[in-house]
Amino acid sequence: MENYFRNLKLIQMLVKWRLHLGIVVLAAIVLSAVFSGPTFIKPKYKSYAVVYPSNIAEYSDESLTEQMLQIIQSTDIRDSIISHFDLMAHYGIDTNKEYWKSTLYYVYGKNIKISKTMYESIMIEVYDTDPQKACDIINAIIDYYNLKVRVLHNSKFSEVVHMYERHLIYKDRQLDSLNARMSELGSKYGLLDFDYQTQEVTRGFLRTVQGGSGNVNTSEVLRIKKNMEEYGGEWLMLKEIIKNEAINYATIKKEFDNAVMNLDRGYTYVNLVTPPEPADKKTYPVRWIIVTISALAALLFSIIAIGLIENARPTQRKEDLDETA
Repeated sequence: MENYFRNLKLIQMLVKWRLHLGIVVLAAIVLSAVFSGPTFIKPKYKSYAVVYPSNIAEYSDESLTEQMLQIIQSTDIRDSIISHFDLMAHYGIDTNKEYWKSTLYYVYGKNIKISKTMYESIMIEVYDTDPQKACDIINAIIDYYNLKVRVLHNSKFSEVVHMYERHLIYKDRQLDSLNARMSELGSKYGLLDFDYQTQEVTRGFLRTVQGGSGNVNTSEVLRIKKNMEEYGGEWLMLKEIIKNEAINYATIKKEFDNAVMNLDRGYTYVNLVTPPEPADKKTYPVRWIIVTISALAALLFSIIAIGLIENARPTQRKEDLDETA
């Protein structure tokens, strides 16, 4: 019953002060509509893009999306965007003030948001007073991301290329040394084709050549036979080593060519699912929300103020009666 009378008293109070409440609410609506207009609050336009990582490999336990998020949020990409678009002047940051850099990064974070979605993609959102600039900033972020990943990859590919390059130089020198010794055995000792020469020397030594013994150069046969006995083993060993080294050289050369190809491939590292577009409608501020909240807040504070006034009146009347008595 007590609650009933309280509610009734509240309704009576609202009816009594309805004109004042109406004026306050109307004034709040008008003022909030004016002060939320473009004259006082510059409208912001939103541009966004949805991307997936591509042509990258995992570094550790993080997913490819998490790796992409780490790189795209790096300080050098942020600073490159700030420098490229002169965001310090665009956001009106005064460098003469203390902590201007912290302020700049705070405003940057409020206007440029990068996050992972529930579908393991990356959402890039940019809010700006210029819709075209918001779109351009997203495209620049993607370009700087591709550039940074390419630099990171190429630094590693360059190490691999230089490693194989040094190894190929070493193998070239080794093969040159082996071939020089083979040439020396051929020119100085007449060892050119061991298998064929073995047959011919055997036939000459046994005088089984066609045409009789008169056609056999015995001294030459004996000389080659002696050289084959002394250097034949070395010749055969060099032949096998050169064969194996040639196979190894071809394998290393193939790996070297692959490393050079990776270094010069010029890949992009983003799958652009939703490309950014300039917005044709402002995103901020939402005037109807501001006007509604302002009107409700004005009504609430007015009711509280009226309640305080109404509660103070009986006390004031009682004090006046006491003074009269």
